[in-house]
Amino acid sequence: MSRDPERGQASVELLAGIPALFLSGLIALQLLAVGYSVTLADGAAEAGALAVAADRPARPAVRDALPGWTDGRVRIDVDGGRVSVELRPPAPLRALSERLAVDSSVWVRQPAEG
Repeated sequence: MSRDPERGQASVELLAGIPALFLSGLIALQLLAVGYSVTLADGAAEAGALAVAADRPARPAVRDALPGWTDGRVRIDVDGGRVSVELRPPAPLRALSERLAVDSSVWVRQPAEG
């Protein structure tokens, strides 16, 4: 009975490829989370700027524009008519989340006093 040395080759290649496929999937999901965070930060900054334009407080408007999972992951800065929102996306490691933080700033003219 002769043994074919290539007989188990496909199984070995499949086993070797599974970690690479898993890692590729994790990277793709992380990129989606960062992209979604950018969209959320943009919308929240715009909501804050609209509140400033309507002569209302910006921080509550920004918080209302964000989903609940962002609690503790967002930093809001309001300086005159400028509203800045920094958001840390979800990530498996906190250090990675901090490195991938996204921000968005919007400037709006404040209502005239009087």
